[in-house]
Amino acid sequence: MPTALINGINIHYEVNGHGFPLVWSHEFGGNSESWDAQVNFFSRHYQVITYSARGYPPSDVPSEPESYSQDQSVDDLYQLLQFLGISKAYIGGLSMGGGIALNMGITHPDIVRGLILAGVGTGSTDPERLSREATKFALRIQREGIEEWGKEYAEGPTRIQLRRKDPKTWESFRSGLMSHSTVGSALTLQGVQKKRPSILTLEKALRNLHAPTLIIVGDEDDPCLEASLFMKRNIPRSGLVMFPQSGHTVNLEEPGLFNKVVSDFLTAVEGGRWDERCTGTGLGFMVNSK
Repeated sequence: MPTALINGINIHYEVNGHGFPLVWSHEFGGNSESWDAQVNFFSRHYQVITYSARGYPPSDVPSEPESYSQDQSVDDLYQLLQFLGISKAYIGGLSMGGGIALNMGITHPDIVRGLILAGVGTGSTDPERLSREATKFALRIQREGIEEWGKEYAEGPTRIQLRRKDPKTWESFRSGLMSHSTVGSALTLQGVQKKRPSILTLEKALRNLHAPTLIIVGDEDDPCLEASLFMKRNIPRSGLVMFPQSGHTVNLEEPGLFNKVVSDFLTAVEGGRWDERCTGTGLGFMVNSK
């Protein structure tokens, strides 16, 4: 099991395939295995890197609250790429992982060839509520363990779409969630989710982000809709894809569609055909249900 000593802790990672590097960063409720459908597809043409964030076994689980923050998570990924000798990569992520990818583009633009941001921005329209709920959930996990809370989380309003479409994959997601570290989950909620800035406060940084960017969101992922539109309006070289009747875990719900739109994005970038958004007030949506 490959690990890298990054910022004083061991980070588990996997590399599959050969070619230009493509990195996937997982969400709070997932793990590196959440990207299996993307690894299987993209490793035919790319060097695909997945990893487990700090607090997610088999990576180390620090017990100090100050060890967890979005900035720390971004630096963990940056240092992992340095460890692997990667100077340029496509970087993608879902939810928490998408936030890490976005901030890699903001803080380390030289290493980013393109960004894939899926389900990014939960809590951006009501950060005070996010802070309250993150604290409440973290305390409950610390008090009761992750199992009871995890059952409810897996059946939340942006997760039931996966259960409806693909019960077997949803059950794998739920089982994976149950295996998370109680300590790591609680501290990630308190240090990363609770304290990360709202996407809606990042207008200047987004306007200065010139990496080609693909934004993906499910039309039933209500907490991320406004943030996705905000990113589309402000990231100069961005495009927005909205999946119909889809929730938060778009790469699990619609793996074929997800892989296709990402593949089309990568092809457009590599062909020099991913341009800046047109001027004006209109927004372009690319929707493909095939």
